[in-house]
Amino acid sequence: MNGASRLAMLVILAWAVVAIWGSVVPMSPNEIDLTRILERPGRTLFGYDDLGRAIVSRLVIGASTSLGIALLVVGISALIGVSVGMLAAWYGGAVDLIAVRIIDVFLAFPGVLLAIALAGALGPGIGSAVFALAATGWVGFARLARAQTLVVRQHDHVQVAIALGTPGTTILRRHVLPLIAAPLLVETTFALAAVIVAEASLSFLGLGVQTPDASWGNMIRDGAAYLLVAPHMVMVPGLAITSLVIAFNVLGDCLQQDLRGSTFCSSMPEPAPRASQQ
Repeated sequence: MNGASRLAMLVILAWAVVAIWGSVVPMSPNEIDLTRILERPGRTLFGYDDLGRAIVSRLVIGASTSLGIALLVVGISALIGVSVGMLAAWYGGAVDLIAVRIIDVFLAFPGVLLAIALAGALGPGIGSAVFALAATGWVGFARLARAQTLVVRQHDHVQVAIALGTPGTTILRRHVLPLIAAPLLVETTFALAAVIVAEASLSFLGLGVQTPDASWGNMIRDGAAYLLVAPHMVMVPGLAITSLVIAFNVLGDCLQQDLRGSTFCSSMPEPAPRASQQ
């Protein structure tokens, strides 16, 4: 790995530790101290918000919330998308045609706007946000899995397995999925970055995590009204989102370049050769 990829990994690992810390160690993100309303960073780390709550505590809990939602959404999206894409490419015909048409329908709408519409229809809350983001996030995994499966199914060892009468689901699980795992991993890193931004957007609009629960998105929403007198209320969660999203994108670029044979991540293990996407 080069310096950029190492730094990205360190940032992701640091936020992962913070998120785990926030979910394990008892904290008081909603404790109010009226004597410290809008106190700027100085005597205390990151200062206090408009209700006198410690921003550092809310930032830690927000990390647990945002990363937890991102992992859950991407996990559900990957499970649905990879399954649909692989099955569509494998069975072809009407199955593939229907799957492609459904994917095209979802692609006709901007992902974030569709998520906002779904979350608004379902009502505010974490459950609605997870459903809305997963309902729009599976499409990228499905397209990639379908394209890669169409290529891998032509490999000799897959054709031999078909000739021997091996069940299709067994071939997909044992022979196809391991070969398409590398590009799916790249898609996962980019999907995590996108979901973190989307979740923050939903929470900012009041459709995601609800107050008094802490989320980076609703922290920015609460601080927007005090931007001129207490800019730290917006800057702290904003920089947190920016650092994590950039780290995931840099890591994804590193893995993508490595798959293409670049020296950007020359010290990483070289993946198995694969055909280009269709």
